Amino acid sequence: MKRIAIFGLLAVCCLTGWSQQESDPVLMTVAGREVTRAEFEYSLNKNYESPSQVSEQDIKDYVDLYVNYRMKVQAALDAKLDTLSSFQKEYRTYRDVQLKSFVYDSLYADSIVRNVYDNIKVSVGDSDLVRVSHIMLYLPQNASDDAVNAAKVRIDSIYAALQGGADFAELARTLSDDRGTAVNGGELPWIGPAQVIPEFRDAAWALRVGQMSEPVLTPAGYHIIYMNERKKLEPFDEKRAEIQEQLDKMGLREDAAEHMIARMVSESDGKLSREDVLQQVQAKAISEKPELRFLINEYYDGLLLYEASNRLVWQKAASDEAGLDRFFQANKAKYQWKAPHFRGYTYRAKSKVMAKRIAKLLKGCKADEGLELLKQKLPADSVKAVRVHFGVWKKGDNTLVDYLKFKSGKEPKQNKVLPFYGVVGKVLKQPKALIDVKSQVVSDYQAQKEAEWIDGLRKRYPFTVDEAVLATVNKH
Repeated sequence: MKRIAIFGLLAVCCLTGWSQQESDPVLMTVAGREVTRAEFEYSLNKNYESPSQVSEQDIKDYVDLYVNYRMKVQAALDAKLDTLSSFQKEYRTYRDVQLKSFVYDSLYADSIVRNVYDNIKVSVGDSDLVRVSHIMLYLPQNASDDAVNAAKVRIDSIYAALQGGADFAELARTLSDDRGTAVNGGELPWIGPAQVIPEFRDAAWALRVGQMSEPVLTPAGYHIIYMNERKKLEPFDEKRAEIQEQLDKMGLREDAAEHMIARMVSESDGKLSREDVLQQVQAKAISEKPELRFLINEYYDGLLLYEASNRLVWQKAASDEAGLDRFFQANKAKYQWKAPHFRGYTYRAKSKVMAKRIAKLLKGCKADEGLELLKQKLPADSVKAVRVHFGVWKKGDNTLVDYLKFKSGKEPKQNKVLPFYGVVGKVLKQPKALIDVKSQVVSDYQAQKEAEWIDGLRKRYPFTVDEAVLATVNKH
């Protein structure tokens, strides 16, 4: 019976694939991989609210971007980045989230919902469920007599205001220490007697609808309670949907999906692994929702694209200090400031002696080498006694630099732990070295290296585009 079911599933997928090939022509072939018109349209149209907004020029421009995209993914595959355990783990985590809506153990979910209802029923017993609002003044367990007395005076004042006609919800919003309920005027959700502490329960359940309690002292503090509604627990069939909704928010659907996957693995008598089951679920899900294939493939390729770009271009460029410096020297005219910058160190210290020592050690240090020097020269136990930062700041970026170097701004706020402060460095009218504009240079250098990478990929991988099929994009 299981063989028939699996064969039927494969037959559906094969027929679906045949049907798609007939109605979905190949638009391009990149590095030996065929890309259909529908796959290209899926990627293209995600950038627009409607396919009608896409012009012919937009389509032509996107062809170049998409060819580059497919070549980068192929480069990642050739580098076997798809075999990395980190890649496989992240991809499967995303894929599994998409597939779990297609597999669901309803018997398991129903049993959980029923169990929650039964527990509520036991906790309520013959009593009512109530919906109350409260105003609470918090008191810690070890509160002094003076604190308790002060809270009592305050809660009595609030109670007197309520008796005089003040709005309960408004006072709860402004005065209650229970901020979780204060925003809703002090209102709690429906609760049963077993869900609250005895002192609160005894006071609340003694109230009739529309009645307010006198101030009540509980281990949490003082409360004034107002009864909004009371009711008996509804039968299971009436309560079921509400419980189901709450449990779904807490992850029941995901749990029920995992339960079904585990069941399918168990019932295969060792023939199927979890991954085998999910492959079957994926095939069935795509037969029901064809666009899911594009979504899953897009994430797979997107992860590969990131891994390839990061490992083969971005990381290499960012760590190529010699190349970055050559790039900066060759493009100095591009990196100009509209206003002077300060390059150097800011420091705070616990003592005047330590502050003077830091200033002496940092004097003459280039770039951020001073930070390493301080680690070597200062005692290991002085970490908490100093704070030192290296940077390149313009006016308005740093309060210490503004006050001591740009002679603007207010005196820095007093730091009681590290009261002594200063700066070491110089004000530059224009960038003098790579470090002065490094983040901008790194970004531009990475862009250049990526362009060179793409140029190399274009020479390495063949591609063709069917112009006749391209002319039908978004027009069929």
